[in-house]
Amino acid sequence: MRRLALAALAVVALLAVAGGLLAPHDPLAQDPDLALHAPTWAHPFGTDYLGRDVFSRLLAGTGTTVAAAVESVGVGLLLGVVPGLASLWLGRGVEWVLLRAVDALMTLPFIVFAVAVTGILGNGLTQAMIAIGMLFAPLFFRVTRAAGLALTRAQYVEAAELFGASRSRILRTHVWGKVLPTVAVTAAQATGGALLAVSSLSFLGIGVQPPAPTWGGVLASDLGFLAQQPWAPVIPAALIALTVAALNTLADDRGTLRVAR
Repeated sequence: MRRLALAALAVVALLAVAGGLLAPHDPLAQDPDLALHAPTWAHPFGTDYLGRDVFSRLLAGTGTTVAAAVESVGVGLLLGVVPGLASLWLGRGVEWVLLRAVDALMTLPFIVFAVAVTGILGNGLTQAMIAIGMLFAPLFFRVTRAAGLALTRAQYVEAAELFGASRSRILRTHVWGKVLPTVAVTAAQATGGALLAVSSLSFLGIGVQPPAPTWGGVLASDLGFLAQQPWAPVIPAALIALTVAALNTLADDRGTLRVAR
């Protein structure tokens, strides 16, 4: 399963980089005469209600969708990992404040919070990804803190402190390398969740604005014409589901290996 997951993610990564170049048609080109056509050799996934090639739109939208998911996970990593490690060494006062902030963020629903942030800051992709990343931060904070908590009492860490090593040096040399595998597994799982969140926001028209293609946007455009093309939403939905499943499979496999070691 791990090899299949890696192969699927490799294909997605390739499409994210070169999907626009591989698209056989202009993903924005409209042709009313071809609206809602069934799949053909020229249009393998058919056309949408404006006559745009669905296959080309999915290929071109892969880069935007994946980049948005990675951006939100990156924000979550920055806002979660650094405070998670800092809470272990900056005293009980800082620890209490950070824990209360994390508890508050964990109560906020993803989509509602993202809608509220984009409503305040503007309906842009970066604003939406910052909102999603902020809600991923508690996950990374707790995972990092849990992984690093036992290390603060490790004998080699105490020895380094006795020899006068600075806290930043201890974090870089003795703690970060031990925490990194756990953070990597969590990041893989979070990327799957971020992909679903990005697709959901695109489905609602938040973040990436039409006519720019995204997986969620293609899915949303197909749902309005189920009477003519009942099969159309299956393609973008399957693409989203398979990518998320591959990410979760890879994360579960790495997590199992890490525990076994």
